[in-house]
Amino acid sequence: MARSSCSEAAMTPGKTAPPRLVPTLTEVVRPVPEPAPLPVELLAEAVPSPALDAVDEERLVNRVLADLQQQVELTLEFRLRETLTPALGRMADQLIRDTRVELASTLREVIGRAVAHELSRQKAR
Repeated sequence: MARSSCSEAAMTPGKTAPPRLVPTLTEVVRPVPEPAPLPVELLAEAVPSPALDAVDEERLVNRVLADLQQQVELTLEFRLRETLTPALGRMADQLIRDTRVELASTLREVIGRAVAHELSRQKAR
């Protein structure tokens, strides 16, 4: 029956049938998560071209320099470690050998003096 009433309303001159499905506002207008970037044409009109180029060039130079600095630091650290590790190892080994020789010599002198002192005490009695 509902069908016939809609058909009759649609056929009546001057009256239109109501739509079967009425969308809600959220179905018609979708929320935008972020503001859309301005078109390049609007940016070009808003900022003169040389100023825009200078800002972009400055940003680009700063970004490239920052990236380059990071790469140089990492490469330099790697190369220093690669070069210094064996050299420092050899130096540490040599320092240990030299220290052992000096310690042995010092111990011989100290023990020799202690023995000589004890012998002289023994003779004095």
